[in-house]
Amino acid sequence: RLSGGNLIISNLDRYQDVGMYQCMAYNTVGAILSRRASLQFAYLDHFKVHSRSAVSVREGQGVVLLCGTPTSSGDLTYAWVFNEYPYFVQQDNRRFVSQQTGNLYIAKVEPSDVGNYTCVVMNSITKGKVHSSPTSLILRTDGVMGEYEPKIEVNFPDNVPAAKGSTVTLECFALGNPVPEITWKRANGVPFPSKVKMKYSNAVLEIPSFQQDDTGGYECVAENKMGKNTATGRLAFYAKPQWIQTMKDTALAIEERLYWECRANGKPKPSYTWLKNGQQLLSEDRIHVDDGVLTVSVLTLSDAGMYQCVAENKHGVIYFAAELMVLASPPDFTGNVLRALLKAKAGTTVTLECKPQAYPIASILWKKGNLSRIDLNYGTLRLANVSKSDAGSYTCFARNRFGMSSTTGRLLVTDPTRIIQGPVDMEIIVGESIVLPCQVASDPVLDVSFSWAFNGQLIAKGDGHFELVGGRTAGDLMIRNIQLYHAGKYICVVDTDVESLSAVAVLIVKGPPSPPESVTVEEVTDSTAQLAWSSGRDNGSPITNYLIQTRTPFTVGWQRVNTVPEVIDGNTLTATVVDLNAWVEYEFRVLAKNSVGVGEPSPVSVKTRTEDAVPDAAPGDVGGGGGSRSELVITWEPVPEELQNGESFGYIIAFRAFGEVSWTHVATSAPGASRYVYRNDSIAPFSPFHVKVGTYNSKGQGPFSPVVTIYSAEIEPSGMPAGVWARSVSASEIEVNWQALSFTPERVLGYEVVYWEDDTKPETMGKVRVPWNQTSVTVSGLAGNTQYFLTVSAFNTAGTGPFLPAINVTTKKPPPSQPPLNVEWTLIGSQLSLYWEPVLAMESESEVTGYQLSYRRQRHKEVNTLTTTNSTAELTLPEDDDDYIIHIQTLSEGGLGPASDPIRIHQLSKIAVGRSLSHNGYTDTLSSVDSPLLVSLALPGLYFC
Repeated sequence: RLSGGNLIISNLDRYQDVGMYQCMAYNTVGAILSRRASLQFAYLDHFKVHSRSAVSVREGQGVVLLCGTPTSSGDLTYAWVFNEYPYFVQQDNRRFVSQQTGNLYIAKVEPSDVGNYTCVVMNSITKGKVHSSPTSLILRTDGVMGEYEPKIEVNFPDNVPAAKGSTVTLECFALGNPVPEITWKRANGVPFPSKVKMKYSNAVLEIPSFQQDDTGGYECVAENKMGKNTATGRLAFYAKPQWIQTMKDTALAIEERLYWECRANGKPKPSYTWLKNGQQLLSEDRIHVDDGVLTVSVLTLSDAGMYQCVAENKHGVIYFAAELMVLASPPDFTGNVLRALLKAKAGTTVTLECKPQAYPIASILWKKGNLSRIDLNYGTLRLANVSKSDAGSYTCFARNRFGMSSTTGRLLVTDPTRIIQGPVDMEIIVGESIVLPCQVASDPVLDVSFSWAFNGQLIAKGDGHFELVGGRTAGDLMIRNIQLYHAGKYICVVDTDVESLSAVAVLIVKGPPSPPESVTVEEVTDSTAQLAWSSGRDNGSPITNYLIQTRTPFTVGWQRVNTVPEVIDGNTLTATVVDLNAWVEYEFRVLAKNSVGVGEPSPVSVKTRTEDAVPDAAPGDVGGGGGSRSELVITWEPVPEELQNGESFGYIIAFRAFGEVSWTHVATSAPGASRYVYRNDSIAPFSPFHVKVGTYNSKGQGPFSPVVTIYSAEIEPSGMPAGVWARSVSASEIEVNWQALSFTPERVLGYEVVYWEDDTKPETMGKVRVPWNQTSVTVSGLAGNTQYFLTVSAFNTAGTGPFLPAINVTTKKPPPSQPPLNVEWTLIGSQLSLYWEPVLAMESESEVTGYQLSYRRQRHKEVNTLTTTNSTAELTLPEDDDDYIIHIQTLSEGGLGPASDPIRIHQLSKIAVGRSLSHNGYTDTLSSVDSPLLVSLALPGLYFC
C-alpha cells in the first residue's frame, strides 16, 4: 500500500517480494522516475543432519577440513570449535580459517590437533548461527610424514574486481612440512603503502579504501626449506557512474531548437538513455538521442515536460532530471518599457532599445510622434550626434503571430555640463587643512551630484578627515588635519542624468621624515660604537640631518649621545658614537630631521656591549668611624654598575694610623659593597686614621679616592648626669633639667632623655636627644593627667652611658574642651569691645585662668595675641578698609583650649554691633551699615539685632 510517496509492504515474503523497485512522481508538468531500489532477503539454512566421516592423517601431514556451508544469502563469517564449545580454533601460522570457503586448513598436523571439529557459520545481517556435525581428526599409526615443499590450498581468483573506496581482502594459505612462511608482493615491484595490513601470520592481505593506484597484479609466496610455491591474481578497479555534466531547467520559445548533453564517469564507461515523463525516448523525425545527447530540432508545445538522463554500468545507475518549458505568447513590454523621459547631451549618440518578451520573436516598427515612421527589422534605434531637433516622443511597435504591443518614451536633449573650477596640484604640510574646489555650469533641467575618489577609492562620508562642502553647482572637498597618507591623486567626479565628468589634482603632503631603517652596530670599542643605517622616506622635504639616541639598563628613557661628526647631515648614513661607558649594554636608534620637523625614531638596534676597560671612576663620599670597640669602620659610595667597566669588579681599601708611613690594603670582590670593618684589639678608642678606597676589575686597577681622616670606634660615656629634676608644664609637656657632666674620659656628643608611662606599656616609651651643650629639654606630645617616668644619660657614637634612677612627673589636667560661646562685639570708630560667656571647666579639666585672643587682618598672615583674665576684651583696630578675623581660646594650667568659631569684623562703618551665633552648626557675624539695619536673611534660624 502507498502512504504519501512511501511504499509499505506488510508480511514480507522471501520469494514473492524480492526484486527491483522504482517510484514515479508526477504532476501537471510531467513525471520522473526515482533511482532503482533492490529488495533482497538475508537467510541462513541449517546444515543437513548426518554424521561426518573421520579424517585420518599422519603426523606432519597437512589437512583440509571442509565446512560444507548450507544455502544462504548475505555476508557470512566462519569459525571452528575444537572438541566442545566454547573452545575455538586459534589461528596462527599453522592453522587458518578461510572466510571465503569456510574451511579449516592445518599446514602440519601435530598430536595436539587430534579431536572433533565443528564448523560454525553466522549470518552478519540476521545474526543467525548454525553448527555442522563434528568431524573427527585422528592420527594414522603407519609412521610420520616426511618433509615436503609448500602446497597452496587457499588462493584468490585470477581477476578480482574491487570498488573504489572499498576494503579488499586477499587470502593465501599453504600446507607443508616444515610450516611454510607466507609473503606478499606486487607484480610491478612497488612497495605496499602504509595503509595495507597483514593479518593471521600474513595469510590475509587487507587493502582499505581501494583506489585506482591499488590495481594490478598481486603475488603470494609460500616457502619452506624444501621449496616454495606461488599464487598470482589481479585486482581490477571499478566505479559506479558519477555525474560530471548535467542539463539545467530550460525555457525555450516554440519552434526553437533544444540541445541537452549529460556526461558521467565510471568504470566501465556508462551507457545513456533518456526518459520523458518516465517513458524512454527513442530517435524519430524531430528528436535525436545519441550517447548522452538529446536534440529536438523544432520545438512544439507537446515537447514540454520532465526529462531524465540515465547513466548506467554494471555496478550502478544514476538519474538526473530537468524541466523543459515551451513558450508561446504575444509581445509583452512588462518590465522592459521605454523610459518615460530620457535625457541626452547634445552631440552624443542615443540608443533606444525595444526588447519585448515574445515567443516567437516579434518584428519591430518605430515611430516618432505621429508623423515619422522608421522601419527596422531589429529592436534597437540608434540616434547619432543628437541635437535639439531630435527631441520628442518615440514609439516601438512589436508584432508576432499571437498579437501586437507597443511602448512610448520621450527624449530630451540638454546642453553639455562644464567644470568651471576644478582642483589643482598642491603641496601642503602635515596637519594643515585645505579645500579642493570643484564647481560646474550645467543645464537647469539636469540633476547634478558630486563624488570624490582618492587614489582610486571612493571617499566615504564616515571619514572624519573629509567633508563635501558647497551647493547644487559646487562639490568642494575639505580635508582637515592632513596626514602623510593623504598624499596622492584626487578626482572630482560630476554625475548628471546624461554624462559624467571628472577633474584630477595631485596633492603632495610634506611631513617629518619616516623612521630610518636597519640600524646596525658595526664596530665597538670600550668607549665608541660605529653605527650604520638606511634612510627612510623624506616625505616631501629632503632630510637635513640625523640624530642618534641611546638607552642602557641604567638610564631612564632615551638620551642624546655625542657623535663624530658632531652634526650628521642628511647624506650621511654612518656615524661614530663617543663617550660611552665600558662594559655596558647599549641600544641605539636614529631619528631623521627635515624642514618640517623631526620624524619618528627608527627600530631599535640589537643590544651591543662595549668592550671592558680598567676602571676610571673612584668611589665617592669616603668616610666612616663609629662601630664597636677596637673597630675601624670605613664607608664609601659604591661605583654605579655602568661605571665599573668590566667583570670581576671590586674595591681596594687602604688605611694607616696617624704617623705611619705604610698603608694596609684589603680587597673586596663585592661590586655593591659600601662598608668595610677592620678589627684589631690594639686600636685605641677614637684614634685618627688616613683612609682611601680604590677600584679594580679583570682589566686592572683603577684610581683611588682622595685621602680622608676618620676615627676608630670610641667607648660609650662612663659618667652619669647629676641633679636631674622635672616639672609638668601643661597637659602635654614636661620640662626636664640636669647638670652637665663635669669630666669623663670618653667623648660626649649629647644627652638622651627616655620617658614612659609604666613598664606594662612599652608603646608609651619615647626618647629625646639634645647636644652636649644643652642641659634641659621639653618633652611634648604626652597624655594629660598621666604619670610619666624619666631618666637621663650621656651618649656618643658608641652608644649611651649608664642611666640615672628614674624620676616621675604627672602632667597637668587637659584644658576645657568647651570653646567660648555667644561672642558679642561693638565697634565704635577703631575701638572694638568683645564680650562672651565664661567657660566652666569640668572636674577632669584644668581650671580656666584667663583667655587668649588671636586676631589678624584678612589679607595678612601675621597673627597678634592678647590675654585677659575676664570674659571681655578691648582692641584698637587701625582705621583701614581691611576686615579682621578673631579667635578666642581658654587659658589654663593644661594649656590652650579649643578656639571659638571665627569672628569676622567688617570695617563698613564707624558704628556697628554684632553677635556670633551658633545655630545648627552654622555660625556667622552680621554687621550694619547705617540705621535702620537692612539685612537679607537667606538662612533659617534665630537672629539678634
